[in-house]
Amino acid sequence: MRLLFGLLFCFILFTSCISTKSTLKNVDANAPIPVLVNNRFLINEVSPDKKYGYDPDYPVNLFYSSATNDTLNVVRFFNSITGPKGETLQYRRVSTCCPFPTQRHPMGAGLIDLYEVQYEGLKQPITLYLNIYETSTLYAPQGFLPKPM
Repeated sequence: MRLLFGLLFCFILFTSCISTKSTLKNVDANAPIPVLVNNRFLINEVSPDKKYGYDPDYPVNLFYSSATNDTLNVVRFFNSITGPKGETLQYRRVSTCCPFPTQRHPMGAGLIDLYEVQYEGLKQPITLYLNIYETSTLYAPQGFLPKPM
């Protein structure tokens, strides 16, 4: 009986944390599949939206590939951008947040990953929000540049 109560409690707790409506504002299921060149995406532009990548409702949507290899597109993305003067980036995942419903994960929910980004000359790390489950056109967030070919 205690086990049944514990399982029911966990189910209610987990499902109550996920909204049935996504708060993501920049998902585009019709976005073109990113072009890959030497283990990086071909990114040509800086985002016109200052919230892109800096706000959990406007994450960098990295085009879902597989729940079993969730870091592949993160590496490809960070291989695709530089600091504002061409600096090489260092990055690390520091947290996750913001559960949202998605059809692209077997559990029916996804999380936004927070990455701390640094480069030479930067006084404080920058936090970027990345979403591995949804798609949209890929840009370099403002303050970064697409890596030249």
